[in-house]
Amino acid sequence: MSIFNELQASLEEAVEIQHGRKEPARVTRYEIADVKAIRVDVLKVTQAEFAATMGVSVDTIKSWECKRRNPAGLAAKVLATIQDDPKVYTALAAH
Repeated sequence: MSIFNELQASLEEAVEIQHGRKEPARVTRYEIADVKAIRVDVLKVTQAEFAATMGVSVDTIKSWECKRRNPAGLAAKVLATIQDDPKVYTALAAH
């Protein structure tokens, strides 16, 4: 199957799921991390330092901390990993 056909099949499946005609094969959810507690209490870094390491803007960090927006996708996974093991942040910051 070509990449185009795979993408087309995936999009068709997504539409079916969105309209409730099909159940998703899997659903991954992460507990929403307390970004400010992780940054201030655990890591003891500034918003600018945290934003640079996470690859997002300071405004994004502020939005997460004020709970105007929730981290999603890869950011949510990275935050959950840092919450479980803060040494992961040190490794990320070193790169």
